[in-house]
Amino acid sequence: MAVLELRNVEKTYGNAFKAVHGINLTVEEGEFMALVGPSGCAKSTTLRMIAGLETITAGEIRIGGRVVNVVPGKRGIAMVFQNYALYPHMKVFNNLAFGLKLARRPKTEIGKSVAQTSELLEIEQLLDRLPKQLSGGQAQRVAVGRAIIKQPELFLFDEPLSNLDAKLRAAMRVRLIDLHRQLKAAGRPATVVYVTHDQTEAMTMGDRICVMKDGLIMQVADPVTLYERPANAFVAGFIGSPEMNLIEATLTADNGGREIRFGGQSLPVGPGLANRIADVPAGTYTLGIRPQHLSIAGGNAPGTLEGRVLHVEFLGHEVYLHVNVEGRNIIVVVPAADFDRTRIGTSSIRLSPHEDRLHLFDIVSGRNVSLDDETSINNGRKQ
Repeated sequence: MAVLELRNVEKTYGNAFKAVHGINLTVEEGEFMALVGPSGCAKSTTLRMIAGLETITAGEIRIGGRVVNVVPGKRGIAMVFQNYALYPHMKVFNNLAFGLKLARRPKTEIGKSVAQTSELLEIEQLLDRLPKQLSGGQAQRVAVGRAIIKQPELFLFDEPLSNLDAKLRAAMRVRLIDLHRQLKAAGRPATVVYVTHDQTEAMTMGDRICVMKDGLIMQVADPVTLYERPANAFVAGFIGSPEMNLIEATLTADNGGREIRFGGQSLPVGPGLANRIADVPAGTYTLGIRPQHLSIAGGNAPGTLEGRVLHVEFLGHEVYLHVNVEGRNIIVVVPAADFDRTRIGTSSIRLSPHEDRLHLFDIVSGRNVSLDDETSINNGRKQ
């Protein structure tokens, strides 16, 4: 396995459209790195440049210390595509063996490798079938097996689960994570770059996650850091389900005390948040509160927000409350047992934010000004 390095990589197309803006990223040996972002953010373009399927306009791509900008066929990679790209006229055995045959490996070695790979992926019973005889999940495992059997330096996955239904997609996430761990335990740690638009896939699978937007890297961090310490408002709104509530608010500093005001309501700035924003001047910011960091309060408790429940989404063990606060729709996630459905639209409700979990974002740049250290990154350079 090898370290992957992207250094000031750019991609500009012939019509002068700049798709990738000088990104920097390092994927360590044996690491599972997820690239995630909305459609059009250039995550697949980035993956294709790593694979050599797209030329880069500027910068360097290094695999195992080698610059591979102009070495499309000798990068030591294996790629799994969204549509699996199996050879339709070949049975599963030959699909798995094809790369080894091209490399002129001995028949005994090929047979042994196919047997080991099919056992690892539990597809031994499929070796005599054609791709058209496979289910989506089976075809996906064969495509992964075809990549594994080559023992490449780097694995590239381009949204390999997007064609599966939700239940099978969840099962295959677990299988791929287990496979990554098994290869590491067997002394074959797999360096993986995995592209997805699904933040649930990224959060559950990635050792670290690279969040992209408009050809730029917004933040690179482990899943917990992305969720609890987003570098900017884009990451805060993209990571997490339901997404973070982002509300324009005013930070005041009157008589030595600080408050966050929006509409006719205000929240006191408690000690924890006050320490994090000690050097932040008064002004207009974007207040960020995750739906899970709001709870229902009783009476007229201080430090709470008053609103009216407009809609409830019942999800079994929990409910999503859509609450109108000062004309703004705020989503709250609470245990189902904590909410009486008869209150919908008929009475007010008080919400208590978890003070230590509040965020303030610069209203222009989107930077999280309430972080107490340099968690944010500059276009992927700091990881």
